[in-house]
Amino acid sequence: TWNRHRAALRSFTAWASGPARGWVRDDLAALIDRRPEVQDRTRAIDRHQIEDLWERRDVPVREKTLWRLLYESAARADSVLALDITDLDQPNKRAKITAKGHVVRWVQWQSGTARLLPRLIGDRRAGPLFLSDRRPAPARTPAVKDLCPVTGRGRLSYKRAEYLFKKTTGGWTLHQLRHSRLTHLGEDGWSSAMLMALSGHTNLRSLGIYTNPSTEAVAAALADHDPGRRHR
Repeated sequence: TWNRHRAALRSFTAWASGPARGWVRDDLAALIDRRPEVQDRTRAIDRHQIEDLWERRDVPVREKTLWRLLYESAARADSVLALDITDLDQPNKRAKITAKGHVVRWVQWQSGTARLLPRLIGDRRAGPLFLSDRRPAPARTPAVKDLCPVTGRGRLSYKRAEYLFKKTTGGWTLHQLRHSRLTHLGEDGWSSAMLMALSGHTNLRSLGIYTNPSTEAVAAALADHDPGRRHR
């Protein structure tokens, strides 16, 4: 965030010192040092831990469906939480979302999510896919589009969903599910083009943040290609 604000200030300085304006002469960001950016290569959750999460019986169907959908689709949590039931194309295991930058695209999932969705939806035919635990207070009534016409409950918020995930997992974040999925698929040999099509990234640089093979994957690959191991 520091570096982003510094870059914005430098950009403003260049604009304000242009020949048509000449409002400033000095670089306002010159005395502000750029801070080093730490590359955290441990954010991807181990595959076995992900599988253990799916097997837990103390997790309600709403949370299990959300987490599994986020992982399988590698979609952003805010886009998935904004889904309505009418956005779903369950036979084809996909849904239409409005992604970052107001881009409308499909997100897709696998059989794990497909088995959970009917249990989550029940008899509902419209309204938000993921609902809050209770009806909102009169003073906090959300917009009509964020209310379920059947139960009267509102849309589940990102803040609440994040809190429940952290509480259950001991501190993981919803974004780590997206990060982990892309990392795991990259380890499995998916091409950059396929990963971008799944996640909605538009350039390789932003995708590269997510596709760092884990230490375990590197160790396994080395073991598989170890000449000494093959000759035993």
